[in-house]
Amino acid sequence: MTLRFLGKNEASFIVQHPDRNRRISVLAAFNVGTEHARLARRVGGLCLRLICVFSIVLAVPAQNIGNHPAVYDAHGVLVPWTPWRDAIQREVTWYLNCPVEHGYPRFVYTTFMDGSYQPMAKNATFIPAMQDGMGILSYLKYYAFQGKKDPRVLQIARYMGDYLVKEANTPDAGTYPHFTRSTGWRAKFPQPPDCGSQDDKPYEIEPDKGGIAGYALVLLYEETQEEKYLQQALQDARALATNMVAGTATNSPWPFRVDYRTGGSRGAVSGNMAYILRLFDKLIGHDHREFRAPRDKLWAWIKNFQLPDLAKDGMLWVQFFEDHSEPDNRTAWAPLNLARYLLEQKEALDPDWQKDAKLLIDFTNNRFTSIQDGVLVCGEQTHDREPWGGILSTYGAVLAMYAKATGSNDFKGLAYQALNYCLYAVNDDGCPGQRATGPSRGGWQEDAHTDKLHNILDAIAAFPEWAN
Repeated sequence: MTLRFLGKNEASFIVQHPDRNRRISVLAAFNVGTEHARLARRVGGLCLRLICVFSIVLAVPAQNIGNHPAVYDAHGVLVPWTPWRDAIQREVTWYLNCPVEHGYPRFVYTTFMDGSYQPMAKNATFIPAMQDGMGILSYLKYYAFQGKKDPRVLQIARYMGDYLVKEANTPDAGTYPHFTRSTGWRAKFPQPPDCGSQDDKPYEIEPDKGGIAGYALVLLYEETQEEKYLQQALQDARALATNMVAGTATNSPWPFRVDYRTGGSRGAVSGNMAYILRLFDKLIGHDHREFRAPRDKLWAWIKNFQLPDLAKDGMLWVQFFEDHSEPDNRTAWAPLNLARYLLEQKEALDPDWQKDAKLLIDFTNNRFTSIQDGVLVCGEQTHDREPWGGILSTYGAVLAMYAKATGSNDFKGLAYQALNYCLYAVNDDGCPGQRATGPSRGGWQEDAHTDKLHNILDAIAAFPEWAN
């Protein structure tokens, strides 16, 4: 896959798309007199030159993307419908106006919500750890982005943390006592003991989701100094450390799902280990040295088993999403979020951080990307390749972070266009849809908002000019 980025007015192209061994040439912006000739010299061969010509003929820009008429520059590059800063401000303002009931804004305890803040009748399931955990990250980052001037933004993060601490835990018994729930049901205060939903059985939890929630709660503690958030993070981390097993070439240190009462497991591999690693690292930083040994064992498994599996069958990258349980369901979310952590920590985590981050991105590009409206987009998983807002924004953010951290432009153009595409899902009034493949309002709240906002902010941190 080849791409050259020349700023916002870029010339970019994809020559070889490795997924399914197809060759495609996608026109994002193409100067026939310069880039076409340079590409021809680089790859050689009449066949590829013809493919490039055909792509120019066939690349008809979309007239509408998401909720807006598509806007392209003179080179055919998709540009924002409104500046990113304005789009995310509209979106956050829309959520600040969400009705507060039972002590929480409705979107804090509702996964499926429509464009009028109403619960969607067709689906009452709820994903508290993921939705509110990533939401805490989003609102803490937006609070900082605004200069910590709007206390309402921090209050949303508190609402999410309070729900996780008070309402979304297992009973104080069993093998995972008082552990953050991966799934439940909307408008439950608290969630009942048998609240498992989506593809979780009634008494199951997903250990990796405790890593997400715990990590987010430590960050919320750091911002607010409220001890309750740290204590729940410690509870999650101690349950994880107690139940950790030796990772091998066929199993991760925790299974994907566990019956919290008995410890009975389902799914030998849980691909998302990055947030448990983050949680342990954060708590070690707060002088909780009990997590040093499990942290080191976890990193050794990631480095010695999981990363090498990228070049094999990818079966150590299966299982993340709450509504799936297929044993071969590799995901893009897990490798991208490990790449994000490598790009943040660099040599402090991994002396091979640049090589390993590139391998993780390549794995994602090879298995999960496709073309929508002339833009390379990323799908979630083997069994759902739609470019939902959460995964597409994750993809764009990680590519932007890679470009910034390495000084390489290999992925910068892809990042910019993917995130532009993602933000076309935001309506004029700020209500976002869950993806930009068509007009919509609301839907999965983690795709529409809570697992998207922080990604846009990470990309802006890498390239501040993109906000404007």
